[in-house]
Amino acid sequence: MAKVHIVNVACLDNPSPFSRPFQFEITFECLENLQEDLEWKIIYVGSAQSEEYDQVLDSVLVGPIPGGRHMFVFQADPPDTSKIPQADIIGVTVVLITCSYKGHEFVRVGYYVNIEYMDPELRENPPSAPDFQQVQRNILTSQPRVTKFNIDWDEGVGGGSNAENSENLPPQDLNCFPIESNHFGPTVAPPSSSMMASSKPGVYAISTDSVDGMDTTAACVLNG
Repeated sequence: MAKVHIVNVACLDNPSPFSRPFQFEITFECLENLQEDLEWKIIYVGSAQSEEYDQVLDSVLVGPIPGGRHMFVFQADPPDTSKIPQADIIGVTVVLITCSYKGHEFVRVGYYVNIEYMDPELRENPPSAPDFQQVQRNILTSQPRVTKFNIDWDEGVGGGSNAENSENLPPQDLNCFPIESNHFGPTVAPPSSSMMASSKPGVYAISTDSVDGMDTTAACVLNG
């Protein structure tokens, strides 16, 4: 049985210009204290044709994790456009949020992302070279897909390729949809105020509160 469940994911600042950071407010529930940190990643799929164009936009370690419900805002820079095939820059792609424990992924949430020009005229007659000042990113929040992987939570082994069927729960109100990309599936492969997620220069500030009798940890991004 999984010890961590994603309760909800909110896409902030969406839609937004292509050059702005991704921001996701993630709420998750931990059924018991965890011995080690959770590793969260945001992955941008550069091309549906090959995983070699996938970019890990950011990775953070969140911990220590006490039992209860927790929330933090995960922010990551936009992808490096020089690493995306030019033919795949404009159009529909995928962004993934993954979470791992002891090096083994146990859940991922995927969204389609529509990359297009804001100007209707540029949509009809796009320039030969993409003009990113005119490009908008729109995450299709109504169509996420959740995939779970079985792992051994006590030993942290096994299960990475054993994915459960995608389902409507959790996160709450997330609906699955048919896709052709394999990025969603198994082939891609407290009360305490001490929980922090560190990445590049920034950290996540933690506060605790009680909601409906449940200890809740809330986090916000601090600028580095």
